[in-house]
Amino acid sequence: MMNLTGIVSISGLGGLFQAVSSTKFGLIVENIAEKKRIPAYSHQKISSLADIAIYTDSEEVPLGQVFANIFEKENGGKAEISKLSSEEIKKYFETALPNFDRERVYVSDMKKVINWYNILQENNMLKKAEEQSENKEVAAKETPEQEEIKEAKPKKVKKASKKEQSED
Repeated sequence: MMNLTGIVSISGLGGLFQAVSSTKFGLIVENIAEKKRIPAYSHQKISSLADIAIYTDSEEVPLGQVFANIFEKENGGKAEISKLSSEEIKKYFETALPNFDRERVYVSDMKKVINWYNILQENNMLKKAEEQSENKEVAAKETPEQEEIKEAKPKKVKKASKKEQSED
């Protein structure tokens, strides 16, 4: 499943945003495609992609899993739906999530999910949660050379205060 932590959609604004910081009145977000930072106020409807799920016949499937299914279907590439009819979009979405609830999931929802997938794919933000945690672990581990450099650095010696110097 894809890790979508910190990625949000704001109603009334197109595209996806990365939460950068929080403020007293909302969030500071960065548009993923344009790299522009803007404030997102608490009165706006802000939805975290990590909290969104798609209805199926039996349960709700997290959006991250739907993105993972599309990623596999497209072999990590972009999903081309711009010239597809509504029926063709339904068939395409069915290949990513075969048992989606046909009464509660609309074509507009499908288009939005696929467009979000494309935004994240174009910006290299589609990594499986396991891959992201492995990358963090690798970055956190120090190489033997880094450890040697650390050991070679002289340790800082605390200077005696003026009071301690006068007592000596």
